Amino acid sequence: MMIDLVQGSITEVQADAWIVNLFEGVTHPGGATGAVDRLIGGTITRMIESGEFRGKLGETASIYLPMSSGGVPTKKVVVVGLGPSAKFGLEEARRAAGSALNAARSKGTKRIATIVHGAGIGGLDPEEAAQSLAEGSLLAAYRYRAMKKRRASDDSDGTAASSQTSDLDRLIVAEMDAEKVAAIRRGLDRGTVLADSVNFARDLVNTPPSRMTPTILSEHIARMAAEVGLECNVLERAEMEALGLGALLGVARGSDEPPKLIILKYIGNPAEPDVFSYGFVGKGVTFDSGGLSLKQAASMETMKNDMAGAAAVAGAMRSIALLKPNKNVLAVAACVENMPSGRALKPGDVLDTLAGITIEVDNTDAEGRLILADAVAYAARLGAQAIVDVATLTGAVGIALGDVYSGLIANDDGLVQQIQKAAEQSGERFWRLPSDDEYKDAYKSDVADIKNTGGRLGGAITGGLIIGEFVGDTPWAHLDIAATAFTSRTKHYQGKGATGVAVRTLALLASS
Repeated sequence: MMIDLVQGSITEVQADAWIVNLFEGVTHPGGATGAVDRLIGGTITRMIESGEFRGKLGETASIYLPMSSGGVPTKKVVVVGLGPSAKFGLEEARRAAGSALNAARSKGTKRIATIVHGAGIGGLDPEEAAQSLAEGSLLAAYRYRAMKKRRASDDSDGTAASSQTSDLDRLIVAEMDAEKVAAIRRGLDRGTVLADSVNFARDLVNTPPSRMTPTILSEHIARMAAEVGLECNVLERAEMEALGLGALLGVARGSDEPPKLIILKYIGNPAEPDVFSYGFVGKGVTFDSGGLSLKQAASMETMKNDMAGAAAVAGAMRSIALLKPNKNVLAVAACVENMPSGRALKPGDVLDTLAGITIEVDNTDAEGRLILADAVAYAARLGAQAIVDVATLTGAVGIALGDVYSGLIANDDGLVQQIQKAAEQSGERFWRLPSDDEYKDAYKSDVADIKNTGGRLGGAITGGLIIGEFVGDTPWAHLDIAATAFTSRTKHYQGKGATGVAVRTLALLASS
């Protein structure tokens, strides 16, 4: 879906549907909503008076116009609620945009016109409001349909699939104030970059695992890197053996699919090409059977999403390449399959790592921390000044936080503050878990330096802390997205399937 900007009234835009808005408690619509209301004979005012529409955040009402509607250049008007004006912000603008787009789309709808939510009496900065509009709209428009041979007639509830090419053709943003047009254009462009990068990550995660092996994943990421101007290097098994990435290679032993270590570099500060402000490290288990510690069948159903961390760092790097901050950023994606076979890793095995720390394998289904142990150490070796790893690491994080917040563990308060500031802008939510040294007792080993599990209690914490053992003195944060990377329900701008969580937060972190 393309986004166009026109200077003028939405009432003059030819489209299949118009989107306008109302704050909760407003009784007489003004601005663009008021202009549309007058054009269609006061229908919006009557809905308010009757109590049919109250303006709650994300609430929508669709008004269908008769063919003989006096030359009104649309057949449908969608009114979306913005909630109380005192609580309105950028995330509310995103959610309103997504809800409105879902209500506006229907069979045959190709062109939708909208106003920028919150850029008028809402008091938001026009550029930031426009960015939120683009993000909310494009994220809501996403469908993954690559495997659909018989196309559904209408997938407005998010059940059917597509990729970034949705059934919608164009979103036309109308702005009356000529002085705001330039700022809105900048915001729309930035929001488009971020949303398209999230959708790129969602495509990778949504693809069936037999069509998204480590090799295929590396090819997709390399192709993206070439398109946006990132440096890309993919290490093969022999190169990883020479480096001593024993933990990553140990996990890969059980699969016929070769492992890949994907390195992406963005150089925004050519004066110091070997110093990277951030190193983003992603878990890329393209399918996780659990290995010899085999998962139950029901637990494998969504294990194609166990590479969501790798997809997230790739999507973030895509955004960074297009937003062009004046700093260097590195990404490392450790990509393997975790499968059972005669060569597979066994409970009780001890693995050597790049950092020189030995790990006893207590459970082969705790493989993410093994591959990330080598990957974060490699990111530090390449010159990352701060490391953020992203992983669908533990089921325990969902028990602790549900599917609303992702978990965050860190060894550096300043880095946490930077991440949380970026998350406030992106609307993504991360909750910091404790990282006291006492938790480390849980993964002591009798035969190696550490074990790869710490038991059931505090599993999200100990899982993250095990990764932290391999960063040395580098500031480090771990984002556990196991419960937030994939969803089975549609709400506001988030459809079913992969969410692309952490892409926008990492991109904004590096672009600040």
